[in-house]
Amino acid sequence: MGTGERNQEAHVPEGTTGATNRAAAAPRAAATAPRTSASAPRTLAEALRSRPDESLAALLRTRPDLLSPVPGDLTQLATRAGTRASVVRALERLDKFALQTAQVLAVAPDPAPYDAVRSLLAGDDGDPEIEVALPGALAALREQALVWGGDDRLRLVRTARELLAPSPTHPSPTGLGPTVAEATAGMSPGRVQEILQAAGLPATHDPVSAVAALTSLFTDRARMAALLDSAPSEALTVLDRLVWGPPYGEVSADPPPPVRWLRDHGLLLPASARTLVLPREVALHLRAGRAHRTTEPVPPAVAPLREYRPQVVDATAAGQAFMALTTVEDLLTEWNEGGPAVLRAGGLSVRDLKRTATALDAPEPIAAFWLELAYAAGLLASDGEADERYAPTPEYDDWLELPPAERWARLAVAWLAATRTAGLVGEQDAKGRTLSALGPDLDRSPAPEVRHRVLTLLTTLPEATSPDPESLLARLRWERPARSGPEDLRSRLAGWTLSEAELLGVTGRGALTTHGRALLAPASGPVEREALGLLAAKALAPHLPEPVDHVLLQADLTAVAPGPLRRPLAAMLGVLADVESKGGATVYRFTAGSVRRALDAGQTASDLQAFLTDHSRTPVPQPLSYLIDDVARRHGHLRVGAASAYVRCDDEAMLGEILADKRSQPLRLRRLAPTVLATTAEPAALLDGLRSMGYAPAAESAEGDVLITRADSRRTPRRAAPVPVPDGPPLPDETLLDAAVRAIRAGDTAATVVRKSPEAAARTDDSLPRTSPAETLATVQAAAMTGSALWIGYVNAEGAASQRVIAPVRVEGGFVTAYDHTADEVRTYPLHRITGVSELADDPA
Repeated sequence: MGTGERNQEAHVPEGTTGATNRAAAAPRAAATAPRTSASAPRTLAEALRSRPDESLAALLRTRPDLLSPVPGDLTQLATRAGTRASVVRALERLDKFALQTAQVLAVAPDPAPYDAVRSLLAGDDGDPEIEVALPGALAALREQALVWGGDDRLRLVRTARELLAPSPTHPSPTGLGPTVAEATAGMSPGRVQEILQAAGLPATHDPVSAVAALTSLFTDRARMAALLDSAPSEALTVLDRLVWGPPYGEVSADPPPPVRWLRDHGLLLPASARTLVLPREVALHLRAGRAHRTTEPVPPAVAPLREYRPQVVDATAAGQAFMALTTVEDLLTEWNEGGPAVLRAGGLSVRDLKRTATALDAPEPIAAFWLELAYAAGLLASDGEADERYAPTPEYDDWLELPPAERWARLAVAWLAATRTAGLVGEQDAKGRTLSALGPDLDRSPAPEVRHRVLTLLTTLPEATSPDPESLLARLRWERPARSGPEDLRSRLAGWTLSEAELLGVTGRGALTTHGRALLAPASGPVEREALGLLAAKALAPHLPEPVDHVLLQADLTAVAPGPLRRPLAAMLGVLADVESKGGATVYRFTAGSVRRALDAGQTASDLQAFLTDHSRTPVPQPLSYLIDDVARRHGHLRVGAASAYVRCDDEAMLGEILADKRSQPLRLRRLAPTVLATTAEPAALLDGLRSMGYAPAAESAEGDVLITRADSRRTPRRAAPVPVPDGPPLPDETLLDAAVRAIRAGDTAATVVRKSPEAAARTDDSLPRTSPAETLATVQAAAMTGSALWIGYVNAEGAASQRVIAPVRVEGGFVTAYDHTADEVRTYPLHRITGVSELADDPA
């Protein structure tokens, strides 16, 4: 920010006082109330000083970047509110009409009266909707300290004017060009007189009055209409091309007659040797006084697309929610023994993403969404080993123990708050690198806000009604036009939100569900979000199918689960059989390999027979009993251990059969003893080779015991879920806002207080007051007796000097206990560290 801007918007004139009335801890001390001057504020700091505490808190709430760190006084707050970065951020959060109002103020006279702003927005014909909406837009701009001053002298913060005002290198969104005064600033006085003469105006004695006469002509509707009536029709066509912007046009050294006529009459003014510009006053006349081609004072409504019965929407979404739980479980079960390797740059390779998509029977973008959802919920992470791989976390096991509705709520809450954006997977970053699933650079800070806003807009529709997507996007663009564009991130995030909400079961058939509405209450932290998740789970639970405790065994070695299975049954059946198909009912198939897998996990044949008998509503088919007994009879007959690897068996004939089999040649087996074969292959490779030959070997430990393998053995260390990347500073809570306002008011009191002594009042620098120790002690004692306030200079133990306003309460033992208006609390100061004191002209107490 330049010095001039600070002087205008942040400088505090000497003698200005103000602070809020509030009770003090000291008996006779309290902060002063703000004084409202009868005249209009001369600076932004003065305008802020006249605000009540509630208004200052609202400013800090809407612009939390002003709180880091807490300003020392209102002058610092005004200065910070005018910095470029802060103003840009504030402009980005304006809605369409508030931004258009700010753009109008940037092209209006400074300061601008209310009627001038209204005229530029509504035009000569007026607009009732603008009449109604304009006070609210100006109130919003004032609340954010982008506009200050009364309705008769509205001022846009200078940084915002510089950002929004038109210039040759930065066109205005209004499409307007410079004023006549700006366009003729470098023009020779003779040329200005020639334009006056061509326009039929009398000559003047100086360029200033000449520019004023020309401006008066262009802003006079009647005279301007007469001038245009005399223009060639081709000249009017040229004006039509420039009127809505851009206002600049290139011409040759010898322009055609229509352009020459416009130039001679000042309707086009030279911006450079080969460029002409349409003056702002001329454009506004041609536009009938409107600064924008289309002014949008009212937000576009979200149009309904189709209406359903609420029961249909909730039931459809509940089915999808259950499918979401099943999909996440299938994904992490697939990676139970260790998932794909982590790329060197982080994330999942394209090949592994394709394999995951095939395993989930889903397109790659959908698979990427489930991966990112599990990662955001803390159920999936990298193990951190040297050969780094992805695996479920211990939190996944805790998650599995929750009821289905609460498991869904954990996923939905994580999705709403996550800044990681699965829709970006497969795209390229600014350096041309492909963005991978679970990799870096997928965080987009606006994602949580957009998701929450999209779902909130769905609540404006009648219950169980789906929205028209285009009208929804139009509403979002109106609410944040500064961040919008044809392919802007917010629009893409909104589109992804609609599809992801449907996948997750937050919406059903495009309409917001009952449990989806429960997620949308305001929440300021993880605890509040978890509570909302429990409310949503309570609303979803009645619509989820009840888990069943039985299956239907069939003679073709399959089992049909007529619904979702209870956790222990599903876990055991997942080991004993392979999933063949899913849908309303899940079909499991029993194979020799799946039965052997259950035996490897420590089950016996009798255990498996008893399990199937207890959980089947149909008798155990004979082929299934034979399969279990046959695999169990052969299981463990061969034992494989580490030599590199060996095979031992009490049946010498079987070992001879293995050696004679041509399929065993890749294993390079050799007999060490009648009952032992050895190989250089790894035990795992030997196990797989023998199983491919039709045998059922068992692995054994160094002690000769059968090793029991479990499918859920691979877990990462305890890891926290990824922290969302905030979109700017965090929103302050009410406690912080109250403390910040109190501190700013107290600091402002100390900074603006009027000193009583002539020497102190005349002091213009930041030097400390100086008095002798005896004078200091006498003045402080007198103030303690009378309850008056003092201005002191103080140097702390670290040597840092400061000025403070205190109200002494007690003086004893070389210390003064006083209410410090600057810190807004009672403090004790050593007298030898006080450099000097001065009484105040207006006592804050």
